[in-house]
Amino acid sequence: MNWSVAWPYLLLPLVAVAWHLWWRARRERQHSQQLAETVAAGLNEPPTLHPVVDPARCIGSGSCVKACPEQALGMVNGKAALVNAAACIGHGACHAACPFDAISLVFGTEKRGVDIPLLRPNFETNVPGLFIAGELGGMGLIRKAAEQGRQAMEAIALRGKTKDAQLLDVLIIGAGPAGLSAGLTAIDKGLRYRIVEQEESLGGSIFHYPRQKVAMTAPVQLALVGPVRMNEVSKERLLEFWHGVVLKFQLAIQFGERMERIEPAAGAEGFVVTTSRGTLRTRAVLLAIGRRGTPRTLDVPGEDLPKVAYRLVDPAQYAGQAVLVVGGGDSALEAAIALADTPTTRVTLAYRGDAFSRVKAKNRDKLARLRDAGRLDVRLRTQVQAITAHHATLRTDDGQTQELPNDAVIVCAGGVLPTPLLKDIGIRFETKHGTA
Repeated sequence: MNWSVAWPYLLLPLVAVAWHLWWRARRERQHSQQLAETVAAGLNEPPTLHPVVDPARCIGSGSCVKACPEQALGMVNGKAALVNAAACIGHGACHAACPFDAISLVFGTEKRGVDIPLLRPNFETNVPGLFIAGELGGMGLIRKAAEQGRQAMEAIALRGKTKDAQLLDVLIIGAGPAGLSAGLTAIDKGLRYRIVEQEESLGGSIFHYPRQKVAMTAPVQLALVGPVRMNEVSKERLLEFWHGVVLKFQLAIQFGERMERIEPAAGAEGFVVTTSRGTLRTRAVLLAIGRRGTPRTLDVPGEDLPKVAYRLVDPAQYAGQAVLVVGGGDSALEAAIALADTPTTRVTLAYRGDAFSRVKAKNRDKLARLRDAGRLDVRLRTQVQAITAHHATLRTDDGQTQELPNDAVIVCAGGVLPTPLLKDIGIRFETKHGTA
C-alpha cells in the first residue's frame, strides 16, 4: 500500500468522527446546562401532556430532539430528556419520531398529580349518558382527540334518537378537534345536536398555541370529510382547515357560551345543562373541553366591562392605549412584552407576588430590559381592586391605592378546570403521577 496516497482517505473519517464526538459533547453540555437552569427556576414541572423517556429503550439517536418544534427535549448523558418542560405543549411529535418506542406521553409527575376521569372503552363515564373525549380524558394529541370525538359520538348514536322535540340527542361542550369531529359525526348520524364553546373562536387548545407548528403525525378520519392527511402543519393552517369544515357542513356552534352546571333532569330523561346564556335539555352530553379550563377571574367590580380580556390575541389592536396586564406567569410576561413592543402602547404589569420566580429566564430578561428602558411599568405586590370605564384601581400590600388611566385590562391568571363540578355529578377520577 502506498501510504503517502492512502493517508488522506484514512484521515478524513477520523476527522469526521472526531468532529461528531466534539459536536455531540458540546450539545450535551448545553442541554445539561439548560436542564439545570430549568430546575433552578422551578420550571421543570410540565403543564400538560408530556414525554417520559425510557432509558432502557433510548439509544440516543436524537430523532425526538430534532422532531420537537418547541425545543423542549435535549440530550443529557447520552439519552433524551425533557430539558425545557415549560415549553412543551404536548403535541406528541417526539413520540412519533422515536424509532424504538422509548417515549410515553403522560399527564402529571411524581410531585404533581393530575386528575383524569375514568372512562369506559366507548368514552362514557360512570355516569350514564355523560361522555368525555380529548385532552380532559387524558388524550392531548390532535389526531387522537379527533378520533375519540368521532368514536364517542358513534357510541352516543347507538343509544338511539329522542322523540322529544324539546330534547337534544347530544350537547357537545367544546369546539376543539374532539368537539368538531364529534359534531361532524352527529350530522352524519342524523342526531339533534348543538356545540357550545366558551371562546369566541373555534380550535380549543390549538387556538392558544404560542408557537407556529403543531403536529398531526398520521391521517385522521373525520365523518363527512374522510381521511385528512397533515404530517406537520402550522397552527394557522390547521385553524383555517377547521373553519372551512365548519362553513361547508354548517356545524351548529354557539360561541361565547360557557357551561356552568350539569344536572340530571328531575323525573325525566337526560340532563339539564346550565350555560352562561340559559339552560338546555339534552339526552347525552359529550365533554370535549380540554384542560385549559375557564379563565380564572379577579372577582372585582367592573370585571364584566368589555375592555377586560383573558388573553392577548393581537398586540396591534391596543396601539395608542393604556393597557394593564395582570399576572405573574409566562403568559402574563409574554403579553406585556408583546404590547410594549408597540411604541405607542402604555403598558403596566401588575402581580401580587414579590418576584417573577417561576418564569422563563428569557422572558424575565426581556421584561427587565423593557422596564429599564421605560417602556413597561412593573408593579409587584399589587392587586387589582376595581375596574371602571377609564381607570383601574390598584392596591399594594401595604394598603395604598392608586387609580391608573386605563383603556384595556388583560388578565393572565391561568384557568380553572371543572373537576369539582364533574365530581359533584358523580364522575369518578383517578390521579395520574406521570403514568400512561
